[in-house]
Amino acid sequence: MTATEVFLQQVIYGLSNGMIIALVALGYTMVYGIVELINFAHGDVFTLGGFLALTIVGALGAAAVLNPDTLGDSSHWLLLATLVIGAGLFCGGLNVLIDRVVYKPLRSAPKLTQLVAAIGVSFILVNIALFWGGAPMKILGNGNAAAASKNFPEILEGSNLLGEESNVVLRLEDLAIFAVTIPLMIGLTLFVKHTRLGRGMRATAQNPIAAKLMGIDTDRVISATFLIGGFLAGAASVMWSVYNNSISFQMGFRAGMDAFTAAVLGGIGSLPGAMIGGVLIGLIRSLSDGYIETRWTNVVVFGVLILILVFRPSGLLGLKQREKV
Repeated sequence: MTATEVFLQQVIYGLSNGMIIALVALGYTMVYGIVELINFAHGDVFTLGGFLALTIVGALGAAAVLNPDTLGDSSHWLLLATLVIGAGLFCGGLNVLIDRVVYKPLRSAPKLTQLVAAIGVSFILVNIALFWGGAPMKILGNGNAAAASKNFPEILEGSNLLGEESNVVLRLEDLAIFAVTIPLMIGLTLFVKHTRLGRGMRATAQNPIAAKLMGIDTDRVISATFLIGGFLAGAASVMWSVYNNSISFQMGFRAGMDAFTAAVLGGIGSLPGAMIGGVLIGLIRSLSDGYIETRWTNVVVFGVLILILVFRPSGLLGLKQREKV
């Protein structure tokens, strides 16, 4: 491969993974923007979305549904859409349940208490994923150990769209990621800017007490925020699983760390910042893997993050805010 081809390949990898990271980062930044909570359980909600998607495929019967003779058929796109919507609704509902049971009673508690609660929820969800990867997966035919990675069936055609003779590989999975993530991002932006509930979210983020005085149901706004953030995490988990063809009970840790880093890099609380931060993290990771070494990738990612925060502490698109005393 020529230097140009190597660069283009790494950019394709980076953009594809960056879009997935951006979807997860949006959930982090939305929740923080509304209730100033770093929801460390968000990555583990992402994990459970992937396990639900694999369970659905297993229940349908991977051999029958994913027959190689019909790869690329419209039925596969229908299956992908079903998984995205199903996992999204599941993760959104789970996020709302976590907020109602754990976070809502602690709304007026110190921030440290809320942070510890989020970490506790994260541990609970990790163990649920570990259990899910055990006996239930064996019943569905994924019979390896509970802690082992699970193979996710190849839903979309794996051939090179640029031609088998091309050294640069562009798969249908790459296009599917853009086809899913870009409309979701655009839809979220339009929703927040042009709907009544979206205006309520912006008002609550600016001043929750004033929003209540203006008649805004802040509890409803917060629930909607957790629902949307969870839906995006569920959609991202399906695309992650389809793209990498495997899932594990700890995959949410890596995705969650990348997404949280992206949210901070772009300016936590800023939706455009989370999108840009996700794409940047994906590109930095990919280029570091390709031109340096994989073991140095985390060093490069967090080195760039620290460098940017030194000169712009609020992130790329974050706004400076006065401390409330």
